[in-house]
Amino acid sequence: MARPIILAIDDDVSVLEAVVQDLRRQYGNTYRVMRAAGGQAALDTLAQLKSRDEPVALIISDQRMPGITGVQLLERARDIYPDARRVLLTAYADTEAAIRAINTARIHYYLNKPWDPPEEKLYPVLDDLLEDWQAGYVPVFEGLRVIGSRWSLADFRVRNFLSRNHVPYRWLDVAASPEAAKLLEDRKLDPAKLPVLIFADGTALVDPDLEVLASRVGLSVQAAQEFYDLIVIGAGPAGLAAGVYGASEGLRTLVIEPLAPGGQAGSSSRIENYLGFPSGITGADLGRRAHAQAFRFGAEFITQRATGMRVDGQYRFVQLADGREISSHCVLLAPGVQYRKLEIPGADRLAGCGIYYGAALVEARACQGEEVYTVGGANSAGQAALYFAKYATKVTMLVRGEGLSATMSKYLIDEISRTSNVVIEARTQVVEAIGNERLESLRLRGPAGDSQVPATSLFVFIGAVPVTAWLPPCILRDEKGFVLSGSDLRKDGKLPDVWHETREPLLLETSVPGVFVAGDVRYGSIKRVASAVGEGSIAVQFVHQYLAGFGA
Repeated sequence: MARPIILAIDDDVSVLEAVVQDLRRQYGNTYRVMRAAGGQAALDTLAQLKSRDEPVALIISDQRMPGITGVQLLERARDIYPDARRVLLTAYADTEAAIRAINTARIHYYLNKPWDPPEEKLYPVLDDLLEDWQAGYVPVFEGLRVIGSRWSLADFRVRNFLSRNHVPYRWLDVAASPEAAKLLEDRKLDPAKLPVLIFADGTALVDPDLEVLASRVGLSVQAAQEFYDLIVIGAGPAGLAAGVYGASEGLRTLVIEPLAPGGQAGSSSRIENYLGFPSGITGADLGRRAHAQAFRFGAEFITQRATGMRVDGQYRFVQLADGREISSHCVLLAPGVQYRKLEIPGADRLAGCGIYYGAALVEARACQGEEVYTVGGANSAGQAALYFAKYATKVTMLVRGEGLSATMSKYLIDEISRTSNVVIEARTQVVEAIGNERLESLRLRGPAGDSQVPATSLFVFIGAVPVTAWLPPCILRDEKGFVLSGSDLRKDGKLPDVWHETREPLLLETSVPGVFVAGDVRYGSIKRVASAVGEGSIAVQFVHQYLAGFGA
């Protein structure tokens, strides 16, 4: 298998040689380091590599070059290798242009020259970028293959699960792939029973339960212990932050997550206003980094679904979908929210068969050359529209309000306005989804009345509902299901009857002592990634207070 390529570009031969030497010293065992002595030479090299289908991981270019500047080069290189990480080398005087290039050329980082010592100023940045690229890189391999239909909810669930957990696989469409038909025939598998997963060792699973699949691909599904100091329910930003801080501060910490690290934020195609990531970060990457960080500190993760909770004295017991039960001193509820369903004719029947909730990034490449519709006007809808615009010929955003200014961050509105194939239809809503085995068209209601438009993909972002139906009645919630905590437990100035303590509830403590809540599922929370991370972090401090003075 060919090693991925790092391409360095500079018209100054001495500088280019220094860059190449530093790159080879650090990355030569894993990557093939190539060079180009100018912008046009780099574009020619990239075109040749693309024709041979060779992987390019990183492009690092000087800014000041005759003919084609570094920014112009990286912008054009993006069309050839859109997933390659792009780094600009600049003089201090060009810093402002480099920052602007984060938006125009979508560069991932800029570095000021000189970069000595590379151990401090070059390698940490490139290590991070290359790790991100590797997380999304799927080399040619004879590993896991998924045979299914694009218009199948079961197939979509399997692919979404594998993608969210960064499990490499090849997807083969049974309707279009001769290889898929041959694999099924050779193994005497029924093509009507899909999806089929064929592993590298030749074994197969047919339409597996996600817990069975998790175990088969190497994810933990059973807790290593029966008792923990802290059990975290949910591995979204709040739960992951609690996992990091709980484990790093010596608490025996278990994180329970039914799907994949990142939660709802993990399906976001691009988060651009999170502190410390000037070029943005995908929700999947953020979840992957946080998971690795918590795991390094000793947090344990299992792929399971919590189905209930009970209290017995100072112990809190969490019941799991497989029938097991795990105990702890404290529990942090961070199960997050899920997108609200469209309540229109045809929506339930076509879910996963053209109608998707959230970004559904696994469907993006399948939308190549098609027109995509989104519903909703908040940040998640804007991020998804920009992502799908890379593949679809046109993305139409259906917005019930007068526009986006009241519900979306300005940076996203500006980016959408610069994207020629994204169109906003204000004061418009979907009233019916039409199709037999898959979505075929939509009936829309707008200022000019009703109309019917052909459509194969509709992505829905219309608010969220908390994942709290599994909680016992003693965990008090508002009428929408969001969990009450701290001072919000008081009604008419009084604490609820279920609160039997003589003390006041701690800030993020629920109606059950020792059970805390953080993130989007908390009543009154700010629905932002940074806010969820903050709540998950400070919740651990309240866990320490509870353990030290109130509970165990």
